[in-house]
Amino acid sequence: MENKINSFRDLEVWKIAHEYVLDIYRTTEDFPKIEEYRITNQLIRASVSIPANIAEGCGRKTTAELMRFLTISRGSTEESKYFIILSKDLGYLKPDDFTRLSLSLDTIGKMLNGLLNSLRQKLS
Repeated sequence: MENKINSFRDLEVWKIAHEYVLDIYRTTEDFPKIEEYRITNQLIRASVSIPANIAEGCGRKTTAELMRFLTISRGSTEESKYFIILSKDLGYLKPDDFTRLSLSLDTIGKMLNGLLNSLRQKLS
């Protein structure tokens, strides 16, 4: 692999994204059962996609491929932001939960941007 990342587990952004997913699983346990196959499923799917795409990108052979998967992960971060806004507006998320999850997603987004910028410089 062109980059010096030995494993996705070495990346702080993956660790934070994984913790975010665990938090989402715990938090959505309190969502109404009627939402299980609607917003709950969509929120979990988008959230899991964040660390999963980081991991998949690290398994690719080139920096360009890693960057493509990090970009997908960044998109899933934004999708997750929407779903937690929707969950809050529907009354499923307590204000403290919304704030905590929002801060996690903001951190993940900034870290993904920083990693992508670093990798872009490496390619230049």
